[in-house]
Amino acid sequence: MRRLVKAEFRRLFTTALWRWGPLAAVVCGGVLVGLATLVGPENFEPSMPGVRTEEGVRTVLSLTGLTVIVPALFGATAVTSEYRHKTITFTFLFAPRRQTVLAAKLLTYAVAGAAYGLVVTTSAAVGLYGGAALRGVSVGAGPGTVAELLLRLAAAMTVYTMLGVGIGALLRNQTAALAALGLYLYMVEHALALIPGVNLIYPYLPGGATAALTNFNLITQAAEEISVSSAQLLPPVLGALVLAAYAVTATALAIGVPMRRDVT
Repeated sequence: MRRLVKAEFRRLFTTALWRWGPLAAVVCGGVLVGLATLVGPENFEPSMPGVRTEEGVRTVLSLTGLTVIVPALFGATAVTSEYRHKTITFTFLFAPRRQTVLAAKLLTYAVAGAAYGLVVTTSAAVGLYGGAALRGVSVGAGPGTVAELLLRLAAAMTVYTMLGVGIGALLRNQTAALAALGLYLYMVEHALALIPGVNLIYPYLPGGATAALTNFNLITQAAEEISVSSAQLLPPVLGALVLAAYAVTATALAIGVPMRRDVT
């Protein structure tokens, strides 16, 4: 297992993911949060509390929840690229026990997802305090509150990386996996959140659980804006448990599905 994990990290560092990943993290964290802080949530449409308040700080930082597709795409690419470039055959010849190979991939990309999450949250903190300083306003939440929310966001990024690995193992086709993730995360889930009656399941979907964990309530607010009764989000702890359940499901898919398939 140690050799396989080491090999996976070597493979990761030979791809463009390790170069583009940190850049994407800085954009999704620092640039997004920094611009939102400079503009001011009170100037959004609809208007929201400014960063002088704790609620405003939570709103601005939770915007990074919109970018969970990035680590999910990285996770999916980790698996599908091997099928696309036909290297998966040599991987399984080198290590015939597929479950060990796939477990090594999951472990490697869980660590990579956690690292991505830490870069996102660190840059988001810089964007928040830097934007507030440029505007000449104080941040309405203490360092402990900010750190707690950022750690929740980092955990969500880690889970979505593992979800991406599971989707990649299930679909194997890179284009199909990336399209499915984008379609689901930005269209299907949002549509389900806005349909009366159907939106009762939204809190238990990955997006709803992430919203509960990261205090991202823009989707439920959008439902209320169009006079749709929105579903109540879960408490943060339950949201974390639901996300953990999805991570376990992704692990089972990533390890179990390829065991029952031919490589080609």
